Amino acid sequence: MEWFREFSWVEIVLIVAFAAFYGFYIVRVIRISRTLNTPYSSVFGKLFLRTTFFILLIISFLGPSFGDSKKEIKSVGKDIMICVDLSKSMDAFDIQPSRLEKIKFELKKVVDAFNSDRIGIIIFSSEAFMQCPLTYDQNALDLFIETMSTNLVPSSGTDFGPALHMALQKLEDQQGAQRSQKSKVIILISDGEDFGDETDKYVRDIEKEGIKLFTLGIGTERGSQIYAGRGYKTDQQGNTVISKLNPSSLKKLASETNGQYFEINDAVNDVSRLISTISKIEGETRDARLVDVSANRYFYFLLAALALIVLDIVLSVKTISI
Repeated sequence: MEWFREFSWVEIVLIVAFAAFYGFYIVRVIRISRTLNTPYSSVFGKLFLRTTFFILLIISFLGPSFGDSKKEIKSVGKDIMICVDLSKSMDAFDIQPSRLEKIKFELKKVVDAFNSDRIGIIIFSSEAFMQCPLTYDQNALDLFIETMSTNLVPSSGTDFGPALHMALQKLEDQQGAQRSQKSKVIILISDGEDFGDETDKYVRDIEKEGIKLFTLGIGTERGSQIYAGRGYKTDQQGNTVISKLNPSSLKKLASETNGQYFEINDAVNDVSRLISTISKIEGETRDARLVDVSANRYFYFLLAALALIVLDIVLSVKTISI
């Protein structure tokens, strides 16, 4: 048997007080009984009854725990790798305050929704970089999300290939002998067309491994200009560049991997649907451990004490009320 509280000076004071006051009470009852020439032996029955429920109250106060003390708990979760496009077009402001700032805001919702799963972040443009490895640490993820900037990656176009390749590698690194790839997810976030040459190869690898690929497009059909220092970005002819959402590549990727395409534009925000869809994917058992689940059974002793208190109230002794 285990105890919720240790036996301390509080219990000692209660026991001493009970013994002192009840001893004084017994002496007084015997003295009165002798004066009245009445029997007083029944008072010892009351003493036994009250001592019993007092002990039961002390035991319940200490919180005894018994029964099955160990139980196997399994940890179940998913691995989610998020790839975020940080090419200069993500600074467009057709989605207020900008596409990137909106994505950063929504990503924090995703992190919060999957707080029991491991999440990693990859940033990319024409090259891919590991921003945050797979982790349960939500504070670290929020910090990395907050520091995202288009200045962190080369500004030479968008290539989905390196990001997908890195995401696939990192998820496969987590693959144990008993692990299933069905609980692994890649989320690719971008606003534009893929200019890479090897994307199809990595998409086939992802499909072969059974990893779910979801794509999230952000932007509008009308598009907007792109901030570039003190002015707006221009092309080689000096014309102002207008960046528009080009969802075709993203839809193609989702279709080829049995995934799904989602979008954020000026009228629709599919992030809640994205979270709901990923939530339906069954997680895998990561580990199992024994935890202490012995329950506090104080109420058994408390109920017994209350029953004896009621019995004490009902029963009485002759001549004197105890």
